[in-house]
Amino acid sequence: MVVDKSEDNGGFREFQFQRIKQETKWETFRKAIYDPATKSVLGRTGKSWGQLLVFYAIFYAVLAALFAICMQGLFATLSDTEPRWTLDESLIGTNPGLGFRPISDKTEEGSLIWYNMTNQTDINKWVKLVNKFLEPYNATQTGQNYVNCDFEKQPAKGEVCFTDLSALGNCNEERAYGYNGSSPCIFLKLNRIYGWTPDYYTSSLEEMPDDLKYHIDNNTKTAAEKKQVWVSCQGVDDVDKENVQGFRYWPQGFASYYYPYKNYPNYLSPIIAVEVIKLTLQQRQNNQEQTSTTHPFISRQCEWPQGKAAIRGPKSRCSEPANRQRCDKEECFTKLII
Repeated sequence: MVVDKSEDNGGFREFQFQRIKQETKWETFRKAIYDPATKSVLGRTGKSWGQLLVFYAIFYAVLAALFAICMQGLFATLSDTEPRWTLDESLIGTNPGLGFRPISDKTEEGSLIWYNMTNQTDINKWVKLVNKFLEPYNATQTGQNYVNCDFEKQPAKGEVCFTDLSALGNCNEERAYGYNGSSPCIFLKLNRIYGWTPDYYTSSLEEMPDDLKYHIDNNTKTAAEKKQVWVSCQGVDDVDKENVQGFRYWPQGFASYYYPYKNYPNYLSPIIAVEVIKLTLQQRQNNQEQTSTTHPFISRQCEWPQGKAAIRGPKSRCSEPANRQRCDKEECFTKLII
């Protein structure tokens, strides 16, 4: 009802009209989705939706182009084969770590090497681990960039040196790498550092072990042959030295023609096989390995009780009747650190 002030009807006039019908919630919802009156969907007409899509298409295309330009600029400063920061400029530095194999594939065993040399299962386990480590070296090395290197013939750019496993002497699969006896073999390698070239000792120095000085003075004929990263192993204390007759090296140094490492295809790091000669199985030993360049000695103490490497064999007391039931226990085996 609308009331209008006038002279008629006492100064007021009434107008009658029909009340607007209120929409239900469902009708309101349907209208929000599609309004037939304006032909809009979700509050926008077709033209409005088209303008919005064009705007965002251009917006995200510009963002993608800016991102692509930034990434291309970044990749332009990087190489697929060479790290951006090398040697002293890198976090790795210029002192490569000395690693050894085999290492147990069971995490709980750490880096201990331990076995019963009368147990074929134990022997096979370590032989299998060594074979896995040597698998790339056993593969056919016939790539176009493989060359036979020596101290007088360095590989050219893009070439890598052929690695001959027959040079590892007694440390071969036919002899179970020594794990079927008391002269096991440990394989040493240096971690790869791009562009690193050792600073070689060209003459024996007083701080070198005696056996290493003797080897350099008597087994290297030319100045080029002296350019090696030498390796020497020995017991940490007198007791350790008494219970290890010695070590054989195949060879005793990492040859210079393997360096510098340039990440060329098919490159294989040089390895040294160290044969431990006649361990005294009833004793626990600690031995250390050193690599020698003109940098301070890189010394790695094997610290076997803490889990670097260990070799075990049955103690004689395990054959005694009173101790037979203990032969599978830890105390019936001796650990030796290499």
